Amino acid sequence: MTERCEWAGSDPLYVAYHDAEWGVPLRDPRALFELLCLEGAQAGLAWITILRKREGYRRAFHGFEPERVAAFDAADVSRLLADPGIVRNRAKVEAAIGNAHAWLRLADEIGSPVDHLWGFVGGLPLQNAWQALDEIPAETDASRAMSRDLRSRGFRFIGPTIAY
Repeated sequence: MTERCEWAGSDPLYVAYHDAEWGVPLRDPRALFELLCLEGAQAGLAWITILRKREGYRRAFHGFEPERVAAFDAADVSRLLADPGIVRNRAKVEAAIGNAHAWLRLADEIGSPVDHLWGFVGGLPLQNAWQALDEIPAETDASRAMSRDLRSRGFRFIGPTIAY
């Protein structure tokens, strides 16, 4: 049996996320862009809400291909705001589209958004050894630096807690 963090609870979707995805180093550009968008959508909500809508997001945002999302226009925003398969919040929808533009600019400026993001932790996963949930910080120096950097590049809904 897998030892699980308390936050995973018993919801099968959360348990599957904990066991197969959470804490697994991610270096695929499309998957990292998806996570950035989903984390932004989660702001102020429970992560389980986003997990339950993830397939709806993938469909609505065309698999989170940054080039396709960056091409969204006002009609797409209207379509997304009418889609019950996602969180229908205009600021979050527009942020995801804007983040696609920022992602592509970052790729043009420095080459690899993946390498840039991983650079905030020296290119290696951090291995913490927290014993209890109340020991886990909401943000770190690295997440504050990442958040500042990404916001300066035009990303939205990427505060230090989301970056962490």
